[in-house]
Amino acid sequence: MPNEITQYLQCASSCEAQSSADDAFSLENDVLVKAQCPSAHSYFRTHRCRTTFEEPAMLLPIVTAVVALIGGGTMELRSPAFPHNGAIPRTYTCEGADVSPPLQWHGVPPGTKSMALIVDDPDAPDPRAPRRTWVHWVLFNIPPTATALPEGVRSDQLPHGTREGINDWKRTGYGGPCPPIGRHRYFFKLYALDTLLELDKPTKAELETAMRGHILAEAVLIGTYQRSSR
Repeated sequence: MPNEITQYLQCASSCEAQSSADDAFSLENDVLVKAQCPSAHSYFRTHRCRTTFEEPAMLLPIVTAVVALIGGGTMELRSPAFPHNGAIPRTYTCEGADVSPPLQWHGVPPGTKSMALIVDDPDAPDPRAPRRTWVHWVLFNIPPTATALPEGVRSDQLPHGTREGINDWKRTGYGGPCPPIGRHRYFFKLYALDTLLELDKPTKAELETAMRGHILAEAVLIGTYQRSSR
């Protein structure tokens, strides 16, 4: 990664410590990134005060956005069950069968040795006053030859070699949306990695730590859900 980009990431990650967010982004590096990678620059601007050195895992989406743009490739993640930013059907929630939605992806970059999937909800418990991110699904070491996960995929149906992490119900597997109040967003995040990971049922945080420095690309699909009469 170019030094200018690295320096810019440091600037982004420390912006909360600055007396003024505008001052933090008036540096020469801001101009360099804007010229070299305008989409990444826009992404940084949008997320500029959400990352700190104390929470390095929060920097992963920013790093991967830059890496993907520099590499010139685009990895995409979609579901035939709902559109990006669309409502997740009841079947895939606690009010339905609570099975995982079908997922499909393409554009995995060359050099990918494995992939990881994290599904989480940053709006818990109330999107008007979120206090935590609830983790719904953690998978890693998905083989790079895989291009999809079927609806309601069980542990024994996962692509060969895929391993599972622990969600916030303290178990492996998928747990569907079950928001206590309001309409929540659910982020399905697929990562292409340049390595296999030696982990044993990691949490999301442990997986993110292990992925650091190994991400080649990231694709994100967002769905929403609000429970009946809530």
